[in-house]
Amino acid sequence: MKRIVAIIVAIVLVVLIVFRLKSNHEKINAKQNVSTDLSYTSVDVAAVKSMQLEQNLNLVGYLDASKEIVISAEAQGTITALNIDLGQCVAQGHTIALIDNRQKQLALKTAQLSVKKLTKDLARYKSLYQGGSATEQQVDDAQNAYDNAVVQEQLAAKQLADATVKSPISGIISKKVVERGTFVNVGNPIATIVDVNQMKIKLNVSEANVYLLKQGDKASITTEVYPTATFAGKISFISPKGDEAHNYQVELLIANNGKNRLKAGTFVNVHFDLPSKAKVLTIPREALQGSVKEAKVYVAENGKAVLRNIVVSGGNDKFLEVTSGLSEGEKVVTTGQVNLIDGKAIKVNN
Repeated sequence: MKRIVAIIVAIVLVVLIVFRLKSNHEKINAKQNVSTDLSYTSVDVAAVKSMQLEQNLNLVGYLDASKEIVISAEAQGTITALNIDLGQCVAQGHTIALIDNRQKQLALKTAQLSVKKLTKDLARYKSLYQGGSATEQQVDDAQNAYDNAVVQEQLAAKQLADATVKSPISGIISKKVVERGTFVNVGNPIATIVDVNQMKIKLNVSEANVYLLKQGDKASITTEVYPTATFAGKISFISPKGDEAHNYQVELLIANNGKNRLKAGTFVNVHFDLPSKAKVLTIPREALQGSVKEAKVYVAENGKAVLRNIVVSGGNDKFLEVTSGLSEGEKVVTTGQVNLIDGKAIKVNN
């Protein structure tokens, strides 16, 4: 009996819930259909104006080190000293590491002794040749032996110098690959150093916007990390080739030696103030229907909203430049478009 009662109660609850949902649905539909039952739609309009359009471009990019160099071994051997730590600031020419150079020192010493001996031999043969006691061939052979010894000395000196690994730039050690006692071959990485006194901003700029920019253009840089700070940047590179999505890589340089130090990988906002154009036809951005590439607007004509295709080219955050499809003084709908269809009667509120 109890089970039957529970089943009946459950059925009643389900019926009540369905009834309530249906009632709410009808109320919502009634509210949504208020405007569609009218013979007209209330809208706001704005005139197509000829004006000097101030352009600006806002993009988002990220910071990268302007220079990042992997320091590699140029000599083979065991690292006998390592003079760096992660995060350490080093100057250009700082000794990063020393590679075992005992054999290289001996090789240089041997080469120097050979040059010293052959210098004397060459001088002796030249003296004998002037006295007629040596041939020209003997002098040439002595000269070649001396020249070869000099080359060997220079090579030994370079190999010895290569055993001392020095920093090619000033910067911060961001990666340390080896430790003291590690055996390295020529080309093995030892550490990575980055120069963050000047940072690089990388942007992906659309085809429509990249033609508005040129190398040397200045920009204002902001970031959420320092909300009250503004940095100055300058375009250093614009890629001559876009990717498959028609985006072009653009790079800016920004000084990073002030009190608000930035780190590589930080997202930044990049603002360009572009040169103003001569007076052009404009419409408010809110009048645009569809995309910029397939632009449409509703034009107020004789109490009706007429959907018209137009061509737009650039603009700013408030206005779009119209290059075709509209004439100055015409009225375009700026609000109420959601309830419009082509030819729908309208009532202008403003």
